[in-house]
Amino acid sequence: MKIPGWTLFLVRRGLILSATVVVAVYVTIYIANMGGYVDEIVRGEVLLRVSESVRANPAYRGLNETAIRNLIDQLYRNELERLGFNQPFIVRSVNYLWDALSLNLGRALFLSSDSGSRSVRIIIMERLPNTVLLFTTTQLVLFFLGLFSGLYLSRRYGSRLDRVMSLLTPLSSLPGWFYGLFLILIFASVLRVLPYGGMVDIPPPTDRLGYALSVLRHMILPVLSWLTAYFFISSYTRRTFFLIFSSEDYVEVARAKGIPEHLIMRRYILRPTLPPIITDLSLTLIASWTGAIITETVFNWPGVGSLFYVSSVIFDTPVLVGLVVIYAYLLALTVFVLEIVYALLDPRIKVGATRG
Repeated sequence: MKIPGWTLFLVRRGLILSATVVVAVYVTIYIANMGGYVDEIVRGEVLLRVSESVRANPAYRGLNETAIRNLIDQLYRNELERLGFNQPFIVRSVNYLWDALSLNLGRALFLSSDSGSRSVRIIIMERLPNTVLLFTTTQLVLFFLGLFSGLYLSRRYGSRLDRVMSLLTPLSSLPGWFYGLFLILIFASVLRVLPYGGMVDIPPPTDRLGYALSVLRHMILPVLSWLTAYFFISSYTRRTFFLIFSSEDYVEVARAKGIPEHLIMRRYILRPTLPPIITDLSLTLIASWTGAIITETVFNWPGVGSLFYVSSVIFDTPVLVGLVVIYAYLLALTVFVLEIVYALLDPRIKVGATRG
């Protein structure tokens, strides 16, 4: 039975991306342990676990402190030997790799979640949805505004609006958090119509609708700061991109045939440019999911960016490794989905995949 070309294509791409993730995570673990950091993490976690289990066991309550410490030390050494600490790091690194790939990331050295957990997985998963919510919303709004404004300006090249947008493009040379400071000053400090920062009112609303409206209200300033910073350059880039495609010969032929302009824009200009546009959107989304460190700090947004900053300052290695692993998974999944999207948007890619 012949396997369909689509299946072979997806399996091959999936295996390549999976191998890339494994290599990236292993390199991260190896670099992180160059100073023995990962080993120290594991030793500290084992010692804490053994100590807590001994002191919480009613059978050992009659022992004095010296006996308890000796027992903890003995159990600690036995556990380290069971984990293979008597073996070279190259052997132990395989175990570390499996734990990282399975998101069994252990306990943070210093940080904890809002619920008080020291689990790295819980700490990251508690912050990741907040970052995804804020920056996915921001990037999607920015994407569609830039896309439609670029199409509009490309049809009115040289108009007064086109010249104004070109003049405003240098505003995008400044980052979003810079405009965020002025927006906080205007709307929060002077007008007092929007909150200074945070994700929700304190105390948070008890009903779902009130909670959602509170979150949306807190999102306005960070979203607006990024739109102010990047809308003009996004529109200018899209407009230039569409102008290049609108000068192609097949577009001129379509116009000569009398095809309506809106059909030309959709079929002959927008559709051929969709693969690179979708690629740009997808990779921008993934990059934004790692959080914008300064933006989240300015607006006190409890996301991955602020978590990365705090864990870097206090050098909480388990959290840093966990963030790298999560990002590797997200990036690999995005690239895999893009392969499918390309084949749907571009018939040439589909034919190539089928013949493969």
